[in-house]
Amino acid sequence: MPSHTEVRTVYRLSGVAPTTEAMLDALDVELLDSLGADPHLPEALGVPAVYVTCGMERAEAPWCEPMSRTTGITVNESVRRTAAVLLLAVDDVVYAIGCDQGYRLIPEHLKDKRFGLSFAIRQMDPNLIRGAVSRSLGQARTDISLVPGGASVPLLGIRDHSRIVRSLGGYLDNLPLTRSRYSLGKAVSAQGGCGLRIALGIEPEALLSDLRTIARICREDIPHPELEFVDHIVPVSDPMTLDILHKTLDDRLGRPDEGSFSVGVPSEHHTAYAEATRYMTQINSDNGALLSDEFDLGYVLTRARLAPSGRRLKALREGTVTLARVRRRGIVDTLAVTSALTWLETGVSLGPRRFFLMDGEWYEAGAAYVEECRATLRALFPPSPSVSLPSWEDGESENTYNNRVADEYNSEVADGQPRWLCLDTKNVANPLHPRDQVEICDLLTPDGTLILVKRAGGSSPLSHLFSQARVAVELLQESARVRSEFTAKVARLSRGARLLADDYTPKRIVLAMLLKNRTSLTPDSIFGFSQITIAQTAKALAARGVTVEVIGIPDGSTDALSQPRCEMETSAAG
Repeated sequence: MPSHTEVRTVYRLSGVAPTTEAMLDALDVELLDSLGADPHLPEALGVPAVYVTCGMERAEAPWCEPMSRTTGITVNESVRRTAAVLLLAVDDVVYAIGCDQGYRLIPEHLKDKRFGLSFAIRQMDPNLIRGAVSRSLGQARTDISLVPGGASVPLLGIRDHSRIVRSLGGYLDNLPLTRSRYSLGKAVSAQGGCGLRIALGIEPEALLSDLRTIARICREDIPHPELEFVDHIVPVSDPMTLDILHKTLDDRLGRPDEGSFSVGVPSEHHTAYAEATRYMTQINSDNGALLSDEFDLGYVLTRARLAPSGRRLKALREGTVTLARVRRRGIVDTLAVTSALTWLETGVSLGPRRFFLMDGEWYEAGAAYVEECRATLRALFPPSPSVSLPSWEDGESENTYNNRVADEYNSEVADGQPRWLCLDTKNVANPLHPRDQVEICDLLTPDGTLILVKRAGGSSPLSHLFSQARVAVELLQESARVRSEFTAKVARLSRGARLLADDYTPKRIVLAMLLKNRTSLTPDSIFGFSQITIAQTAKALAARGVTVEVIGIPDGSTDALSQPRCEMETSAAG
């Protein structure tokens, strides 16, 4: 039975008019001529389209010669690299689909760098992310996470205001594409970065329908709440700021480097980087390129420094670094051609503001910090809390309150065995200093949820609460001694009702708070310093696979509603 779909990588092109003439002009004619490419104008699609095909080369497989030397047996096996690219205009938007090496025929500067990622954050299941590629501002570091079975976003550790997500792969939510109609009950996956790798319809009508659906999702749908952080960090777009940054960088390029530049692999070319054995760098020169075994930062900066003032940045932007693989008899297989500027990372400060160059674009450090903290904080307050705690009566101590909560829940159990446990002051030994004691939680629910309770009039008690949550989780995950002591204590207190396994580690923590002189607990009513620390705590615990929920405890004091709202917060030091 013939397949109805094929996994393809589609790119959205910018600045290309939806006509066959414009699409032909957008391609690199010299490159196509050198490859002996054949252009076609397909009519079956019913939209303006250009289809280019070519055989890249036929040559001996690269493993033949070295293996002949190793084994003494001469074997000649050839490989033929092919390439094809289809450009088509759908509703005035031009798309490009490459086959085999066809992606190399699509000019890099025309690709919409966020097209695939824009689709992914709107359609991907945030609990089934299979992989992510991210880069950290100012660190010249790329992190690649792979989880074939899928994992939640927090477990990947990519939710950070200083980290730029370049690619996401995972399973899709109820996607109305051709593949879904023929794969009922089967999960559909995709990879979204600059391009979108996804199963698309093969027949003309199906392909056009899929592209229109993808365009509609990118245009009309909002990002998933747990993936919207990806859009928080965007390149600087203010013309005046960019002008100052460009002039500052141009001036810096005119001086000898003092260690301010680092090398970063362009985000779209990790595969080519892993395979490359030769680099050809050509900057501000018509006399050939530098051939080297690796990227030569010193040469790039020297070539830029030789350019006139005001043209150094332009020289790097127009300069090229070609990644290639050298085969027998000097045959060079081009893997990717990149702008020299995309390899450089550096930082520039404009007064108190800090900016970083990455992938040829400027980003402001901390620009998304506040919104990211707010988004993280909002996610901790579910519309319907999983736990409901009674009012905290005036004059009631924390220990008395926790014991009362456990008693009230256990009074509903028919067999009389405790299901909720009060563990307030039921401490375990600190493995770092056995004479010290550590309180794991105040309350333990039947499903193993740790509940930490605090009444606070300022940020200092809450900071202690958040630190307690992190310490409890880390000790239970990392120390067998703490796990053993804690589970044994729980077994004794539960009178034989085995609540926890011997290898128990927490999966969920509830932070229950009563803020003095505050009418209710909301993301906005938490003290400002605590908003930051609780967001940091939640992200740290999420990276360990522990979800955090925040709930409010009703104030049972008779004058709670009549007390004036306290606008003065304690200092960070308490």
